[in-house]
Amino acid sequence: MPGIITSLVVQKKNKDRVNVFLDGECAFGLAMIEALKLHKGQALSEQEIDRLKALDEVEVAHERALNFLSYRPRSIAEVRRNLKDKEFSPEAIDSVVQRLQDAQLLDDQAFARYWVDNRETFEPRSAHALRFELRKKGVGDPDIALAVEEIDEDGAAYRAAVPLAKRHGRLDWQAFRKKLGDFLLRRGFPYPIIRDVLKRLWREYGPQDGQESGADLSEGE
Repeated sequence: MPGIITSLVVQKKNKDRVNVFLDGECAFGLAMIEALKLHKGQALSEQEIDRLKALDEVEVAHERALNFLSYRPRSIAEVRRNLKDKEFSPEAIDSVVQRLQDAQLLDDQAFARYWVDNRETFEPRSAHALRFELRKKGVGDPDIALAVEEIDEDGAAYRAAVPLAKRHGRLDWQAFRKKLGDFLLRRGFPYPIIRDVLKRLWREYGPQDGQESGADLSEGE
């Protein structure tokens, strides 16, 4: 409904926003920068009100997206899902995503590199596992391929299993192999890599005295 602006009141909880009152009733909120373009006594048509509300929805959605991005980098799909869950309109979501991409705050290629680097540093995984994780994040295959192309899976498997090998180096070979092998399988590494890494870790962290250190590490094992 059209109306006359009867007051513009700064919100108590957010000094950057203003409540717009039409004909004595609070009609909608606006960012301060937009509210400064209005004045008391100004007549607003229904179309103007709809335009201001749509404009404000984009601003609110943009602030929500920035907050979501403040914790860690996100994929475009993650941001879209988050804003959809907050019940913003598709038009507002499209506008916010484009705005964030233009500001280089959303970039799936950069996000995929970040994700892989973070995993490599803290929780090494196989290329297969990383591809699966990034697809769940909504990243496209070309960006995933660039991010995982230089992964050293042998090195990643070794780094992933070293802490476990240190803790369980006193186990016999069969128990050692089972515990570390299952762990590396859960990280997505293929059997040939697991086999070679387990042999290396057993030599480095297995018992150094007694018959256990001479466990049979043949292909059958």
